[in-house]
This record gives sequence, structure tokens and C-alpha cells, in this order.
Amino acid sequence: MKRFALIGAAGYIAPRHLKAIKETGNELVVAMDTNDSVGIMDSHFPEAEFFTEFEDFTAFVEDQSMQGKKLDYIAICSPNYLHAPHMKYALKNGIDVICEKPLVLNSADMDILKEYEEKYSAQVNSILQLRLHPAIIALKEKVAAAPADHIFDVDLTYMTSRGKWYMKSWKGFDHKSGGVATNIGVHFYDMLHFVFGKLLSNEVHYRDEKTASGYLEYEKARVRWFLSIDANNLPENAVKGEKLTYRSITIGDEELEFSGGFTDLHTQSYEYILKGQGFGVDENRVAIETVEAIRKQPLVDAGDRAHALLAKVL
Repeated sequence: MKRFALIGAAGYIAPRHLKAIKETGNELVVAMDTNDSVGIMDSHFPEAEFFTEFEDFTAFVEDQSMQGKKLDYIAICSPNYLHAPHMKYALKNGIDVICEKPLVLNSADMDILKEYEEKYSAQVNSILQLRLHPAIIALKEKVAAAPADHIFDVDLTYMTSRGKWYMKSWKGFDHKSGGVATNIGVHFYDMLHFVFGKLLSNEVHYRDEKTASGYLEYEKARVRWFLSIDANNLPENAVKGEKLTYRSITIGDEELEFSGGFTDLHTQSYEYILKGQGFGVDENRVAIETVEAIRKQPLVDAGDRAHALLAKVL
């Protein structure tokens, strides 16, 4: 049984980590969040310590080490801009990390994390669950089996509408979230690299606080993409439920169906990590560099590389 801490226990993604810790037979010793709405913990680890101040949390973690009860992992579900400092704290104390995506906002931080890993003999693991999805694995095998000169044409569309609260939260500020392409899309860019190989070209055709669109070229694919949190951009066949969503990846004339299991792969991710088979800093590099470029580089004219929905926002 491994001993865990969790930072960001009140966040949207935290329940998946609580469930994964529980289902892999491990123990949550302590959790921390500046927000105290963490009743979800009672369904998993009601005996865990909890703090709303980072200083109290770190003092507890260090006291545990002094008492010979050092933690094995710190799971990090905090806001994106806090991932790097929270990982550095864990590594500096010789504690392995399981961090939500995006691993970091700036590619330079990945080199610093590698230095921390080496200096303090601790390891960063990340949640890149699409790499474990059966439909994505099957697609990767299909691409690998295709003729060497075949280039796939891909359209990626992902829209998940958000209310007015979104822009007032940390997610609405690029320096905290990385912008919409990072916040809702980084795992898709990792998946594209995982399936289609080396990134060769990255164009951005449109970018505002709610929507981004562009074109990516990989060794094995030409990808037109469109991401948005604006409900006005949703097509008629969007899923109606807790929130309006639309997710589509087409490869040539075929639609990739991967809705099932899309949100249920955290436990499997933990199982791989606990076996020493997690995805580390290097596996995140291409996706982080991709979204960093999308956030920072100048816009260019789309021409014949425009996504079909780009006309809706121009």
C-alpha cells in the first residue's frame, strides 16, 4: 500500500484521482485545497487529513517524513499555473509526482523538472490517458501498418460549452490556464503526436479567449483543428446534458469513436505508474511545445487548410 497526498482536492478532476487511489488499493494520507468544498473525500478517504493552507500541508508532509512515514506520491490536481511549483516541492522532498495535464505551461519548466528529478532522486508521472484508450491504440496500429508514404487527413473538433463563471475563474486567464487550446486541448495534441509521429508544422488561424483553430502537420497526418468553449459554435447534434459538448475526430472519411471510456482511464493510468510504467516529462514535451506555440505565435491566413467551422468565427 502506497501513501498518497493530493493537492487540489476540490477541483473538477480530483474525484478521478481519489477513485484511482482507492481502486489501486492505496491510502490517501492528506489532501489540500484553498477551497474547503471537499465532501467528495468522505466517499473515499474520510480519515485523511485536510488543509486549506499550503504551509500547513507542507508542514504535515515534512513531519510525516521526520516520523519515518514519508509519502510515496503527491497527486497534483491544482490549477495549471501551480503544477510546476507543486511538482518542485514534491521532488525536492524526494516524493514522486502524479500530475494532471497540462504538466506545465512553459516548455522551459520541463528542463528544470528534469534537473529536480536527477538532483532529488524522485520522478514525475503524468496523466496522458488517451494513450491508453483502446480506440487510440487501434488507430496507432492502423497508422503504423499503412504504406510509408501515406499521409492521413484528419479533422479534430472539440467543443465543451462553459458558463460565465469560466472566464472569471483562473481558467479564463492565459497566464494561469494557458488559454483554451491548453486547458481543453493539450491531451488531444499529445494523442496526435502519439499516433502520427513527429510534429513538422504548426499554424494558428484563429485565437481568442474562447476559441482557437489551426493546422498541424505530422509525419503521418495533416490535421485541421477547432477547439471552443463557446456554445454559439456548437453544431445541432451536440450532446445535451450536464453541459453541451461536441467531440469529433475524422480520419479520411471515417469517424473515430472514442467517447466510451474517455473519462474512465485514470485508474488504469495509476496502475501503470505504480508498476513503473508511467509517462514522464519527456513524453509530455511535444504536446507542451505545441500548445505553447499555439498560445504565442502570430496568426496566419488559413487558405485551403481552414477547418470547416472556422467560418463561424471569422
